[in-house]
Amino acid sequence: MSSPDHTVADASGPRVVLGVGGGIAAYKACELLRLFTESGHRVRVVPTAAALRFVGAPTWAALSGHPVADDVWSDVHEVPHVRLGQQADLVVVAPATADLLGKAAHGLADDLLTNTLLTARCPVVLAPAMHTEMWEHPATVDNVATLRRRGVLVIEPAVGRLTGVDTGKGRLPDPAEIFAIARRVLARGATAPRDLTGRHVVVTAGGTREPLDPVRFLGNRSSGKQGYAFARAAAARGARVTLVSANVSLPDPAGVELVSVGTTEQLRAATLAAAETADVVVMAAAPADFRPAHYAESKIKKSDDGVAPVIELVTNPDIAAELGMRKRPGQVLVAFAAETGDALANARAKLARKRADLIVVNEVGVDKVFGAETNAATVLGADGSTEVLPERPKEDLADAVWDLVVARLAASS
Repeated sequence: MSSPDHTVADASGPRVVLGVGGGIAAYKACELLRLFTESGHRVRVVPTAAALRFVGAPTWAALSGHPVADDVWSDVHEVPHVRLGQQADLVVVAPATADLLGKAAHGLADDLLTNTLLTARCPVVLAPAMHTEMWEHPATVDNVATLRRRGVLVIEPAVGRLTGVDTGKGRLPDPAEIFAIARRVLARGATAPRDLTGRHVVVTAGGTREPLDPVRFLGNRSSGKQGYAFARAAAARGARVTLVSANVSLPDPAGVELVSVGTTEQLRAATLAAAETADVVVMAAAPADFRPAHYAESKIKKSDDGVAPVIELVTNPDIAAELGMRKRPGQVLVAFAAETGDALANARAKLARKRADLIVVNEVGVDKVFGAETNAATVLGADGSTEVLPERPKEDLADAVWDLVVARLAASS
């Protein structure tokens, strides 16, 4: 009887080539490989010779259920340097070193992985990992720009601890988040363009909290899942993504710039700043409509007579409406309406008031939308259009809305 690992590897799912570059982050690719195989993907691991100094071939073979080679001389009769790229549904390289990015950008092919990259006609996702100085070097910047121009999805590296005591941009994103982007790429199909390449998009997510005293706040039920789905979907389509996140307990999506905020005013400041260079702003966050007029420096106590204190509230700024007022020609603004009453009538009024191009309408409640893995929506356009999106996973809904956004970007260009 086959082992569990081999049974999964022999499944009839999508064919993935997992390239592994020669960096210390190579050990993280083991987790990425596990995520692929356990979800039914057929994975062939193609490490570089340098990668095998960090993780040996027996490890890759055991986890994938397939033999592993790094040169073009093994199993020559099967012509692996051509066959692997031709047959793959997706090529993912994690980590992609500065050396590997340079070879890929210039069409060099001196081992099995670089040959595979040249023969692949499927989507290619590269997840760089290197020291900050290497990532920011003009040669690497040019190589990344070249690859993106050709349709390769190069994920922005994360910020954090690097090799040794260094900290900065260049850390390999979490394997689960690389896997999430890879799944979005596969879901869109081999011929789907990276139609947000070269675009800067801003996505807000989560719910703001307005402090009442040192231990209490006014807030809402937003989990941030829909906003994070928008960010992941945009990254998978090639966008440079700024995610303004308010009080969210979710893993950082791979390939995005994360800005964490707490209050509505902080959300406003961060979003307005990021929107200055954005092609698209998606206001998926749920800002608090009101905040306490006065902040209590010490915890508000119960009174002995049982009378509750009166909390005076003031109205928070309408961030989406302010973005609508500032909107540049060609910039697309997507607003959201979470409604419990006459949802469409209320949303149409908001669409006009906020000067948005699209508004995503959700009927919300205790067991609807907030915290759920799926969502349904109606999308109203300033041009009078109406799109009904039946219930589906939140990332699928995000992709459907991005299709509408891309159409408007194309029309304005």
